[in-house]
Amino acid sequence: MPVVRDLRLLVRLRHFRHLLYIRLLSQGADGVFQVALAAYVVFSPEKQTSATAIASAMAVLLLPYSLVGPFAGVLLDRWRRRQVFVYGNLLRSLLAAATAVLMIGPAPDWLFYVSALCVTAVNRFVLAGLSAALPRVVDAERLVLANSLSPTAGTLAATAGGGLAFGVRLVASGSDAAVVLLGAFLYLCASLASLRLPPGLLGPDRHPERPGLGTTLAETARELVAAVRHLASPRRREAAWALAAMTLMRFCYGALLVLLLMLCRYALADTPEEGLRLLGPALALSGAGFFAAAVVTPWAVGRLGPVRWIMVCSGAAMVLEPALGLPFATGPLMVAAFVLGLITQGAKIATDTIVQARVEDNFRGRIFSVYDVLFNVAFVGAAGVAALMLPPDGRSTVLVVLVGVLYGVITVALGRFERR
Repeated sequence: MPVVRDLRLLVRLRHFRHLLYIRLLSQGADGVFQVALAAYVVFSPEKQTSATAIASAMAVLLLPYSLVGPFAGVLLDRWRRRQVFVYGNLLRSLLAAATAVLMIGPAPDWLFYVSALCVTAVNRFVLAGLSAALPRVVDAERLVLANSLSPTAGTLAATAGGGLAFGVRLVASGSDAAVVLLGAFLYLCASLASLRLPPGLLGPDRHPERPGLGTTLAETARELVAAVRHLASPRRREAAWALAAMTLMRFCYGALLVLLLMLCRYALADTPEEGLRLLGPALALSGAGFFAAAVVTPWAVGRLGPVRWIMVCSGAAMVLEPALGLPFATGPLMVAAFVLGLITQGAKIATDTIVQARVEDNFRGRIFSVYDVLFNVAFVGAAGVAALMLPPDGRSTVLVVLVGVLYGVITVALGRFERR
C-alpha cells in the first residue's frame, strides 16, 4: 500500500523520529498528569463533584492562558523551538513535582490550581512548537501523512499515559500524588530527548536581538495583528474556515466530555472508584478512534480533500452522536467514545494540514498559538454551558441534541463554503 510505503520512509527520517519521541514523551506525561488531576478533582471520595465544579476547574486551568496564548506564538517565532522543548519540559517536570507536594500537604485549593495552571500553560508552548516545527523535518509531499502520524501518535501516547496513570494509582492505593510524580519523570525524559536535535534545525530562521519589555509587548501586538491579517487574506480563507469549524467541534467535544465525567461519577457507577474504572475503557476506546483516524484520514483527504473530509466527520457526528448518546447506557457510550475519537482527530488532522499548507513559516507559531487559544475558550465555554444544562446525575437529553445540531451547522456551513 502507498500509505504503508510512505509511512516507512517517514519513520526513517532521523530528525522526524526524534521530534516524534519528544511528542510521545511530552503527551504521555500530559495523559498521566491529566488523569491524576481528574481523579483528584472529580473522583475523590471526599468531594461531591458537580458539573459546575468541573467547569470551574477547567476555567481556572485554561482561561488565564487564553489571555497570554497569542503572545506565546510571537515568542515561538523568535525562540529556537528545540530550546523550547528542552527548557519547557524541564520546567513542567519541576512544576508537576510541586503539584504533587501540594496534593500531599494541607495546601489551599487555589495554590494547587495555580501550580497545575503553570504546567498547562507551558504545555501550550510545547504543543504549538511541535506543530510549527513539523514542516522543518518532513517534505511537503508527506506532510499530510506526518500530520496523521505525529499528532495522532501523541494523542495515543496521552491515552497510554492515562492508562498507565490508572495502573499506578491502583498499585499506589489511590495516591494521586504518586501519579503526578510519574508525570514529572516523563516530562524530564522529554526534556533530555530534545537534546538529541541540533539547536537550529527546527527554526525559526530569523533571530532578532532581544528588545526591552515595553518594546516587546508593542511589537507582539503588531505582529499578532499581522498574523490575523495573514490568516484573513483571501488566499488563506480555507484555513480560516477550517479553524472555525474545528473550534465548534472542540466545543462539542468539551460538552460531551463533561457529560461523560458526570455519568461515570454518578449515573453509571455506585462509587467514585467504580466510576474511575469505567472512565478508563472509555478513554482507551477514544484512543483507538484516534488511531483509526490516523489510518483513514490520509486516504480520505487524498480522495475528498481536507475540507470535505471535515464535512464527512461533522456529518457523521451529527447522526451518530444523538443515536449513541441518548440511551445514556454504558455500551452505546463506549461506542460513542470510539466514534468521537475518530471524528475529532480526523477533522483535526485535516485542519492542521490546511493551516500548515496555507500559512507561511514565519507566521506558523503565532497562528498555532491562536489555534490553541480557540481550543481553550471553546472547551471552557462548553464546560460552562454543560454546567448550566446538566442535572446532578449527568443525564441531559437537551445537551445531547444541542451538540448534534451544532455538528449539523458545521456540516452545512462547510458545504456552502465548498460550493462557493
